[in-house]
Amino acid sequence: MSRRKRIALGLSATALAVGAGIGVAGMASATTTPTPTPSASSSASTDGTAPTEGKGRHGGHGGERGVAQASALAEKLGVEEAKVTEALQAFREANKPASPPAAGTRPDPAARDAALAKALAESLGIEESKVTAALDELRSEAQAERAAALKTRLDKAVTDGKLTQAEADAVTKAVENGVIGGGGR
Repeated sequence: MSRRKRIALGLSATALAVGAGIGVAGMASATTTPTPTPSASSSASTDGTAPTEGKGRHGGHGGERGVAQASALAEKLGVEEAKVTEALQAFREANKPASPPAAGTRPDPAARDAALAKALAESLGIEESKVTAALDELRSEAQAERAAALKTRLDKAVTDGKLTQAEADAVTKAVENGVIGGGGR
């Protein structure tokens, strides 16, 4: 294989790996915490950011995902979905930032998750440890779904001749080790 083709293949593989990582990171951050159904009065996400009306945190329509997440959390906690949705909305409202975070900074996800678990526990009259466990289970399930989706996309890329198996394995390893994408938390 000529040097030019090897360089082109290497650059293509790198671009694909980075693109896959960005996609995984976007999916990871989009589903780390349950999001209630947006309403006419509020469509902020659970981390307090205020997206445009009818849009999810990253510009997509997240209403169905929010309903599914509130439903799944309600099921795990053994409470009514409406109560979970109301508690999530109250958390969002109480934790809306006055201004966006400074450039290059992000809110601490562990602190946000702990505050969410505490607020939900108080609002729903459930032990905080049970809420934390349910949120952790939902997060783990979402991560497993993202990993399966990535594997499917990489397998297809190998089958289609777009990647070698070694390149696909390298992307998987990089994601799992948090080098690219949202593999590590």
